[in-house]
Amino acid sequence: VGEQALLKCSFKSSSPITESLLVYWTYRPLDGGQMETVFHYQSIPHPTTVGRFKDRISWVGNVANGDASIAIQSPEMSDNGTFFCSVKNPPDV
Repeated sequence: VGEQALLKCSFKSSSPITESLLVYWTYRPLDGGQMETVFHYQSIPHPTTVGRFKDRISWVGNVANGDASIAIQSPEMSDNGTFFCSVKNPPDV
């Protein structure tokens, strides 16, 4: 709580990394409920502009190195849940 939380995500692809590469981060609260997209990346980072993580997620990854990690600023106990990282690099999924 209070410190930056790093959420690591690494990937490998058999296809060259291009602008078509997509990274999606989704979140499901600990008590279940709706999944929500909290971040996506396609050529540039797109942090969410709504919801509990608005203005608190930053891109720390480097897709050229197979890194799709993000960071959450000022995490709170209420942020506890499951975070999912999904990377698609067409035609490789």
